[in-house]
Amino acid sequence: MAVETAPQQGGSPESPAERPTGDGGSGGTPAPAGRPGWTTRRWLRVGVSSTLVVLTVLGAVGTWALVRTASISDHLVDVRSPALVEAVRLENALVNQETGVRGYGLTGRRDFLEPYTQGLADEKAATARLRRLVGDEPAAREDLDRVLDRAEAWQAQVARPVAAAPGPEAARVLEQARGGKSPFDAVRVSLQEQQRHLAEERADTGDDLADTRRLRNGVFAAIAAVIVLVAVLIFEGLRRGVTGPLERLGSDARLVAQGHFGHSIAATGPADLRRLSGDVEAMRRRMVGQLEFTEKARTQLDEQAAELRRSNAELEQFAYVASHDLQEPLRKVASFCQLLQRRYGDGLDERAHQYIAFAVDGANRMQVLINDLLAFSRVGRVHNDHDTVDLEAVLETTLDALSVPVEESGAVITHDPLPTVVGDRTQLGMLWQNLVSNAVKFRSPDRRPAIHVSAERDGDAWRFAVTDNGIGIGPEYTEKVFALFQRLHTREAYPGTGIGLAMCRKIVEFHGGTIAVDPEQEGGARVVFTLPATEPQDADEAGAAVPAGTGRPAS
Repeated sequence: MAVETAPQQGGSPESPAERPTGDGGSGGTPAPAGRPGWTTRRWLRVGVSSTLVVLTVLGAVGTWALVRTASISDHLVDVRSPALVEAVRLENALVNQETGVRGYGLTGRRDFLEPYTQGLADEKAATARLRRLVGDEPAAREDLDRVLDRAEAWQAQVARPVAAAPGPEAARVLEQARGGKSPFDAVRVSLQEQQRHLAEERADTGDDLADTRRLRNGVFAAIAAVIVLVAVLIFEGLRRGVTGPLERLGSDARLVAQGHFGHSIAATGPADLRRLSGDVEAMRRRMVGQLEFTEKARTQLDEQAAELRRSNAELEQFAYVASHDLQEPLRKVASFCQLLQRRYGDGLDERAHQYIAFAVDGANRMQVLINDLLAFSRVGRVHNDHDTVDLEAVLETTLDALSVPVEESGAVITHDPLPTVVGDRTQLGMLWQNLVSNAVKFRSPDRRPAIHVSAERDGDAWRFAVTDNGIGIGPEYTEKVFALFQRLHTREAYPGTGIGLAMCRKIVEFHGGTIAVDPEQEGGARVVFTLPATEPQDADEAGAAVPAGTGRPAS
C-alpha cells in the first residue's frame, strides 16, 4: 500500500534514502551489530523454541521418572511386601500344624488337633496368595516349591500318621517318627531362606525406588532451574530489546507531543522496533510539514467563522424584517382592498369584487407563508432550550389548542402513555400540532376521523407513530411530502403552505431522531418518528406494564 510522504518543513519531500529500511535505522542511525536483521518476533521464536526443546527433554525424563516411581512403588506395595507377609503367614500355618500334632501325640486329646486343622487351611490360603504374588519369578517360585515339598514330606512322615492314629496310639506313632523334629527343621530352614530372599528383593526394590525418586527430584529441580533461568533471560531480554527501546521511543514521542517538533526520533532495538521508530520519525516529519497548512486552514476557518457570524446577524435582521416590515404592507393591501369593497361596492361589478377577493386572499396567504417561513427558520436557532419534556402534557396542550377543528371534524383521538424526553418544549409542541392537524385536515369524507398516537421503546430511542384513517399518502410521495413547499393537493381542496411536514422533519432531526411515512399503511396515513430516550432500557421495562392505547376523546 503506497504511503503519501509529506514534505519537510521548509524543504523537499522525504527522499527514499531517508526512509527507514527493514534492517537498519532511520535518519542514518547505525544498526546494532550482531543480528541486524533479527526482529522481536524472531528473537522470541528462537528463544521459545530452544526453551521448549529443553523443557520437552526434561519433561520426558521427568515423566519417565514419575512412571517408573509409580511402577516401583506399586510393585513394592502390591507384590514385595505382601509376598513377605504371606511367607510369614505360611510359616505360622506350618508351625501351628507342628504344634497341634505334637500336642496330640503327647496328650492323645483330639482337641489339640485344632491348630493342625486350622494350619492346613491357612497353609492352603497363604500358598495360593503367595503363588499369585510371585508370578513368573523363578527364584521365588523355586523357594516356594522347596518349602512346600519339605512341608509335604513332614506331613506325610509325621503329621498325617499321628493325626490319623487313635488317642492312645498317637504317642507311639509320634515316638516311632522320633518326634518329627528333623523333617520340620528342614521345613524351617527352607522357610527362613524363602523369607530372607523375599526380604532382600524388597530391599532391592526399595533401593531402586529411592534411586528413581532421586532422579525424579533432580529432573524437576532442573526443570525449575531452567524455568527460573528462562524467566531471568526473558526479563533481561525484554528490558534490553523491548522495554528499553520502547521507553526511549515513548520519551522522544512525548517530547514531540509537547511541541518539540524538531526533536528527532532515535532508532534502537530489534529491527521491527527500529522500523517503528522510523515510522514515528516519518510521522513527525509529516506533522512538521502539515503545521503550516494547519495554521493556514485555521486562519481561513476564523475568517469563515466571522463571515458566518455576519451572515447570521443578517439572517436575524431578515427575520425581523419578515416578521414586521414585510407583513405591514400586506396588512395595508388587505385592509384597503376590503375598505374599497365596502365603500364602492355598489358601483363595482361582479368581476371587480372577484379581483378584490383575489387580492385579499393573496395578501393573507403571503402573511401565512411569511409566518411559516419565519417559524421554520427559527427551529434550532431561537427555540433551543433543552430540558426534560413530558410529551403527555405537551400533547394534551396541543389537543386543547386544536379543540375547534377537532370538534368540527368529529375526530376521535387516542394515544398510548407517552414518555418523558429531553428537548425543547416549544418545538415538540409544534411537532405534535403539525402532525395531529394534518391528520385532522386530510380526513376521508366518508368516515369519521380516528387518530391514534402510539409510543414504544426501541433500544436507546422511543418510536412514535401518528396513525389516521384519512385519505393517506401514496408510496411514491413518502419522501416528497417532507420537502419545503411540496403539496399533493390544490389550495381549494386542502388549505396550507406545504411547510408543516418539512418543519416536522427539521424538529425531529434537530432532536437527534428520524421521521418517515410508512409506505405499507393502508386505509390512512402513518407517520413514524423517533426521539432519543432519557433512561436506560431496564428502567423503562417497568413502565412497559402500563396498558397502551388509553383513549383521549377530542374535546
